[in-house]
Amino acid sequence: MSGICPKCGLAEALCVCETIAKEEQQISVSTVKRAFGKLTTIVDGIDQKAIDLKDLSKKLKSKLACGGTAKNGVIELQGDHVQRVKTELVNLGFAGESIVTH
Repeated sequence: MSGICPKCGLAEALCVCETIAKEEQQISVSTVKRAFGKLTTIVDGIDQKAIDLKDLSKKLKSKLACGGTAKNGVIELQGDHVQRVKTELVNLGFAGESIVTH
């Protein structure tokens, strides 16, 4: 028997907390030049309490075929993937108009 979600009060199988959290995020996607001229894509602004950053970074790394990490509330991906990250985030359920690219 499944429990009841403490946030929304629905059964855990019907819980919509993460879906609502995805729609409310204000996400910034940008690139930073690192040592030796390497580009790194930075995904910032995702609430760590509502969204599992490690799981999200794992999905992005798999889809984009690159390395990366999730630490300090930021996802870092190796390479320049700004437009592809935005597309993948929309496919994962995030609102497209709330994703800002730099």
